[in-house]
Amino acid sequence: MIKSLPLLDKKVLVPRGKDQAGSFSKLVERAGGIPIEIPLIAFRPLEKNERLLEAMKVLDTYDWIIFTSNVTVETFFSFYEEAGVDFPKIAVIGKRTAEVLQERGLRAEFVPSAYVAEVFAEEFLPYIHSGSRVLLPKGNLAREYIASTLSSVGALVDEVVIYETFMPEESRVKLAGMLTDNQLDILTFTSPSTVDHLMKVVKEYQLEEELQKCVIGCIGPVTEKKLHGYGLTVHASPEEYTVAEMIKSLIAYLEVSED
Repeated sequence: MIKSLPLLDKKVLVPRGKDQAGSFSKLVERAGGIPIEIPLIAFRPLEKNERLLEAMKVLDTYDWIIFTSNVTVETFFSFYEEAGVDFPKIAVIGKRTAEVLQERGLRAEFVPSAYVAEVFAEEFLPYIHSGSRVLLPKGNLAREYIASTLSSVGALVDEVVIYETFMPEESRVKLAGMLTDNQLDILTFTSPSTVDHLMKVVKEYQLEEELQKCVIGCIGPVTEKKLHGYGLTVHASPEEYTVAEMIKSLIAYLEVSED
């Protein structure tokens, strides 16, 4: 039974909201786990974003636009109005981001081999030259690595913050209650922001001891580094940065630790 359902009855934190948690939760359920959906991050567009609107008016003057997530795509197009302006070439981080664009009838010209900023920047540099104009819509907590790397070779990069990240109040309350009652066996993290938001709750309610009882999995080296920065042990961090691989990695860890 353990081998066929490796997450049998384990409660797994799914740090996404109802609209994004579906496929994640199904993977947990297929392995016998119980998904606990508590969105650690939510997003809201910045209102009256004059800088973005100005960039959209001259969209055809850019050589490239870079979308780093499906949230960035969805937020950008909530402001975008087609007005006969040619769309620049598109680069993305992540297969899901490319799929969201494709649903809008747009094709990504560039997708990196791994979905992290360092790999993106390294592999994208050959497409850039001095004077290349790049539009980079982003969230308020996004790193500046891509922009600084492209700027170092002479590209003209316009970074425009189009949404902000926050933790819903109802998530804070639910998370604190479940950690206090030791109702979470496995914690998963999909970005550094999810780590920061959870740790704020842990510190506020003094739940460090309860946190140590949890198995921790994450996606990506930046998220893993953030967890280590808080002194936490990361039990599963796959080489391929997807939820499916993270679940596989967690299962592999549990099978070894429980033998």
